[in-house]
Amino acid sequence: MYLNGEFTVTEGQYARRKIFTLIGLYSPKGPDWTNMGRSLVRGMLNSARGISDKDMSAEAQAARRISGFADLDGIEFIARIDIGTDASGDDKNEIRSAVTPDHRDYTQVMGTAPLQFSGNAGPVASPQQNAAAQTSSSNPPAANPGAPGRPSWAQ
Repeated sequence: MYLNGEFTVTEGQYARRKIFTLIGLYSPKGPDWTNMGRSLVRGMLNSARGISDKDMSAEAQAARRISGFADLDGIEFIARIDIGTDASGDDKNEIRSAVTPDHRDYTQVMGTAPLQFSGNAGPVASPQQNAAAQTSSSNPPAANPGAPGRPSWAQ
């Protein structure tokens, strides 16, 4: 069982290009697909909401909760995109992982620092941080790994 994800690059040279990635939810062969899928969804939420993966506070855990897969519709996050192969053996771009605030280049791409949680007030961020999070970007597809200006982690 899996989610059939359709992602759109929002900025840069490859803006408006589509990337299709399967997100594993369950496999009778074992927990590997489930764990990889959960890890990707958690990374997407951490990236989009500016949460460090190491933040285990109640507020951060609440920010990672979704009520259903529809909550992922329209989420903007930074992604690491690589070249994989499709069923017919042809190359295709696919999302390998989400880039979270723990990565050294996150603030360069996102333009914000990770959010800090304080009590029940929720995330604390300046208006500039909130605006930047609403206009986040994705990496260009890996079809052109030598593209100038590409962050080192995207290669």
